[in-house]
Amino acid sequence: MLEINFHPFKNLETERLFFRRITHADAEEVLALRGNPEAMKYIPRPLALSIEDAIGHIDMINEKIDSNVGINWGITLKGSNKIIGIIGHYRIQPENHRAEIGYMILPEHNGKGYVTEALKAILDYGFNDMNLHSIEAVIDPENIASEKVLQKNGFVKEAHILENEYFDGKFWDTVIYSLLKRNFTK
Repeated sequence: MLEINFHPFKNLETERLFFRRITHADAEEVLALRGNPEAMKYIPRPLALSIEDAIGHIDMINEKIDSNVGINWGITLKGSNKIIGIIGHYRIQPENHRAEIGYMILPEHNGKGYVTEALKAILDYGFNDMNLHSIEAVIDPENIASEKVLQKNGFVKEAHILENEYFDGKFWDTVIYSLLKRNFTK
């Protein structure tokens, strides 16, 4: 079985981005992200409505890191400490050497290539630091921008599951994309 250990927490960086641990000091930015209906449009989870909701989300992220069951980073632009997005590995299956990735970015940063750039760093961490064999992403089939980011990074569509998640009074379809370590290129 795969051994998972996120200690010490590893900051990451790319040409334009820096990835760091999220703290309570980031509550305003997390609220701006998780409370933004546009940013949450394809994420079937309740909107954060208060600083307390944002702190609860931050605590959940950090509890998963502390217990080695998931890891998320706050995405910042280099030279700024302000979080513009969140990205990471969760639903880790150590027995299968597989994890699911998730990411979101403030809508004003869409279309700048930040998610594609961030994803490469997180995939590299997953395959080379965590020693994963495969990484999956589960998206809403209407999220065309996310689909394009995944395809740019070499992911292939594995499945389209009909109405398998119930949230906010309706059933949602999900699409699963995956990438095998042997097909990953930086």
